[in-house]
Amino acid sequence: MLAALRWRRHSENWLGPNITPDVATGIGAWTESDLWRAMHEGIGRDGVRLYPAMPCPAYTKVTREDVSAIWAYLRTLEPVHNEVQPNQLRFPFNVRRPATSTWDLINFKPGVFQSDPTKSDVWNRGAYLVEGLGHCGTCHTPKNITGGDRGGEALQGALLQDWYAPDLTADPRMGIGHWSTEDIVRYLKTGANSFDIASGPMAEAVENSTSHMTDADLLAIATYLMDRAPRGPNTAVALAHDDTRMVAGKAVYENRCAPCHISSGAGVPTLFPRLAQAPLVQSTDPTSLIRVVLIGSRAVATSAAPTAPAMPSFGWNLSDTEIADVLTYVRNTWGNAASAVPSTDVSTLRGRVSR
Repeated sequence: MLAALRWRRHSENWLGPNITPDVATGIGAWTESDLWRAMHEGIGRDGVRLYPAMPCPAYTKVTREDVSAIWAYLRTLEPVHNEVQPNQLRFPFNVRRPATSTWDLINFKPGVFQSDPTKSDVWNRGAYLVEGLGHCGTCHTPKNITGGDRGGEALQGALLQDWYAPDLTADPRMGIGHWSTEDIVRYLKTGANSFDIASGPMAEAVENSTSHMTDADLLAIATYLMDRAPRGPNTAVALAHDDTRMVAGKAVYENRCAPCHISSGAGVPTLFPRLAQAPLVQSTDPTSLIRVVLIGSRAVATSAAPTAPAMPSFGWNLSDTEIADVLTYVRNTWGNAASAVPSTDVSTLRGRVSR
């Protein structure tokens, strides 16, 4: 159980294994049934339960037909002799049994995806992709103390690897309630729409996964996400503009941020993200905002949108208090409403990301 929690907090101690058909260091000695068992039951070829770094709670929903297709593709890859030791956790967290089996009892329920007969074929296809192959909840669903998905809060946003994966429900303030299906499809296909630009781990997801999906599958995902109920009523009230943190933050914003994001917070579509009434800006957790101000970020580049705009680092010339104030200002201006950002949160994250 603790191992599951530790790998989520310290994922640098877990490396992705070699899955080319190399017999000695890859999966060349595996059978299709071995792959099915790994994905469906979370058990490797050697009979040892896999750590939740492998998103088996999602992959168990993948159909046998699709696992067979994945297997057929993997067999076409060139075998590469590259020995990898995936599990680099320290004792006792590197002991798979009984920790992972206990974790499975709490968080893992094997079973192929079952369609909802009350929903359309497009909705069900989207649910299958989001909940199974896409395993979106692995990042976007809040976690319990063991590192498993928190029941009843699917896709409501979660902190992972010092990034905050935002709310994907229809919440109008912190989620995608104001997005259209076309907005979602455009974002997943190109990495940008009029609301946001993908960066950080989501940039990798767009570049390596969603930008290669068919338009039909992207529409199915959008249809499913648009139907996700929000977490409940939002009661956040914006801070007063004469609050000392707001006054100080506005000065920093006009000097450092407005040249790109515009004084109105509107940004420039596909180049500089919109901040006004933006879901990520109003998230319950401002970690991603703090991170990009501290160390900068580069957005995704796709064939449909090849320009990859960048956010410069301001951690070198803004203090923790200045960063906290400007983010507090951004989170409570132009119709936004969210909690103030404490300077201690900035200081703590600065210590982690600067190592």
